[in-house]
Amino acid sequence: MSVPPRLIDPFQREITYLRVSVTDRCDFRCVYCMAEHMEFLPKAELLTLEELDRLCSAFVGLGVQKLRITGGEPLVRKGIMTFFRGMARHLESGALRELTLTTNGSQLERFAAELFDCGVRRVNVSLDTLDAAKFKAITRWGRFEQVMRGIEAAAAAGLAIKINAVALRGVNCDEIHDFVAWCGARGFDLTFIEVMPMGDLGEEDRLDQYYSLEALRADLETRWTLTDTQERTGGPARYVRVAETGGRIGFITPLSHNFCESCNRVRLTCTGQLYMCLGQEDDADLRRVLRSHPGEDAPLIEAIRAAIARKPKGHDFDYSRQEVAGQMSRHMSHTGG
Repeated sequence: MSVPPRLIDPFQREITYLRVSVTDRCDFRCVYCMAEHMEFLPKAELLTLEELDRLCSAFVGLGVQKLRITGGEPLVRKGIMTFFRGMARHLESGALRELTLTTNGSQLERFAAELFDCGVRRVNVSLDTLDAAKFKAITRWGRFEQVMRGIEAAAAAGLAIKINAVALRGVNCDEIHDFVAWCGARGFDLTFIEVMPMGDLGEEDRLDQYYSLEALRADLETRWTLTDTQERTGGPARYVRVAETGGRIGFITPLSHNFCESCNRVRLTCTGQLYMCLGQEDDADLRRVLRSHPGEDAPLIEAIRAAIARKPKGHDFDYSRQEVAGQMSRHMSHTGG
């Protein structure tokens, strides 16, 4: 097999990881991700499943080895398993190393077995509390028991599970030990994520919500023995092992300790905008190129390469001055979680 041409950014970082939002819609309204009364995009603005396939296949041809499907909630997209079945061919050929997704878990009971059949071997489940009442408050529309059944179905189907919990001061900071024990007992990985200033804040004050993972780790170490490791899964998390459970905990720290120097990823929105950095507004309109050149790969590949050539060194997120600096106007549900 010939080696595909690589995507190298201006800082000599190889881009091997593409995160793709397949829809801006979700069946939850998490307070740090969406407004309660969202106005969703017209269907005509969204990439079709065929366009998503074509774009992702172009990236795979340029050396992307990991593809993470996100949303919104990706599994609420009508016909989405058609897309997963299409991407499975790249796993079978060896061009794609990993196909995975981030989900709120609400639809896993329905789709877990089929996802496994398509070559998905692990999923990230966004879960910010183990308390049903808090879950309802955080997600506004969420159904805790449905998510728990989905997680059980995913485990039964053979999917490895990582729980992603956004650290929210005054909301779930009293549950961090419960998360470690719960995940450790089930063999789930756990990742804590700092809340990021994305979207219309409305009544939600990100500065009040912000819980530094440096402080969170110090709190964990009052009960658990944590050892740093060099383990990586292709994303931004830095991992530790928990001596008492044998489990693994990741820390994603875009604010307190950013991970930009090793950034190997870009994000494609459900409307075909490619964001070279989560914390910058610069984007490339790949939908326009796609629709202007049906059946032609060369203009699309040229547009992708031109976009990667603009990838910045890092983001501007900053809470250190006791104000929300570097805030992005777009919602996470549009960019992809």
